[in-house]
Amino acid sequence: MKLSPKDALAKLDQHEAPFLHLFKHGTLSVEIYKPEGMDKQQPHSRDEIYVIISGYGEFINGKVKTTFSAGDFLFVPARTKHRFENFSEDFSTWVIFYGPEGGEESED
Repeated sequence: MKLSPKDALAKLDQHEAPFLHLFKHGTLSVEIYKPEGMDKQQPHSRDEIYVIISGYGEFINGKVKTTFSAGDFLFVPARTKHRFENFSEDFSTWVIFYGPEGGEESED
């Protein structure tokens, strides 16, 4: 199985929502996400990873605010309020959900 950003973004262009589900295997689910103007997402019920494809901006993850750019890996625990802000027009990201509802136990 191979997913490329170019192909995924082309499929997303044919879709009305800012995200598109592309792959599922067991608890693993992969989407592409490219919001326009504002990130309106709500907390999710499973753990989530973002791998930034292109662009840059700021990311709020719970009470922590950080910058991001292409290639960055961002982890969000299940049910954590999060959003992308002040992002460039070319911003897009892989979204990877995994694990059980409510998230996995932390080893920290």
